[in-house]
Amino acid sequence: MSIIHLQQPDALTETILQRTAKVAAVAAADAEEVDRAASFPKAAIDAARNHQLLGVQIPREFGGEGGTIFDVTDMCYGLGRACASTAMIVAMHQTKVACLVRHGRGSGWHEALMRRLAAEQMLLASSTTEGQGGGNVRSSAAAVERNGTGITLVRDATVISYGEQADGIISIARRAADAAASDQVLVALVKDNYTLERTLEWETLGMRGTCSAGFKLKAAGSAEQVFPESYDKIHAQTMTPVAHLSWSSVWAGIAAAAVERAQMFIRKAARDCRCRRRARADVHSQGGARSGRTTAAGGRTFHRGQTVADQAARRHHHYHGYLCGQ
Repeated sequence: MSIIHLQQPDALTETILQRTAKVAAVAAADAEEVDRAASFPKAAIDAARNHQLLGVQIPREFGGEGGTIFDVTDMCYGLGRACASTAMIVAMHQTKVACLVRHGRGSGWHEALMRRLAAEQMLLASSTTEGQGGGNVRSSAAAVERNGTGITLVRDATVISYGEQADGIISIARRAADAAASDQVLVALVKDNYTLERTLEWETLGMRGTCSAGFKLKAAGSAEQVFPESYDKIHAQTMTPVAHLSWSSVWAGIAAAAVERAQMFIRKAARDCRCRRRARADVHSQGGARSGRTTAAGGRTFHRGQTVADQAARRHHHYHGYLCGQ
């Protein structure tokens, strides 16, 4: 039987947890309205920027803090307890950052983007699904077109979450017009490189604040913006595992908060029932001064001093009966 030794939080992890808690407080205050109005959680994301959470993973040599996947999952869990939309936005962003950190080293353009992300706390979105391919991210229709040192990309993106609010987009594409659908590359685009034309609307119940919609993505940039490694390696080594870890941490945070709310509801219901039982006991204790006879009023029967309010409360709260021992 193997023993798993849990690593004690270091100073960086402690400060990330503290900063996450501050951002979570901002996110929680707006969570209900964010989902109801399908509005981007701007205050929460601005707080994440101010507390330097968006660039946590960037290596120290590029101006970041060198945060680990453990820091990312803790962050996603904490935010998931506060606001599902905020947590999912941060999880998707951190997945793109992980790809940049792990597969952008050695590329001058991508290293410059890391420095900029750490300095400006840029928010990165993702474009991985398109057209009829649906969720098959290992098959692309749109191809990178090369023209000397430049590239263009036109993509019918089924969904890009917070695309209009992001500072950049990481997109999958076919390597070239004559490449197979599975021969893919990853391209990093910044705001100046692309335009978005909205084409589809999504109803993402519970996460409407992610502002997920379909877009026609039109981009033009430098060939240096294409990641040097092929997407099949990026997908297997980083994109999929980091997405699964960060997303599942969000789900765990959402579930933990739901359980906590349910416990609070049950405890309050139990307290209310105890209060009603004491109130009825007080009424019954005074019954000796009243007639113990059954009386009728308006077709309703009352026993031992019960009032109309007693009867109504009992009917209205019958589903709490098990808490009251009735």
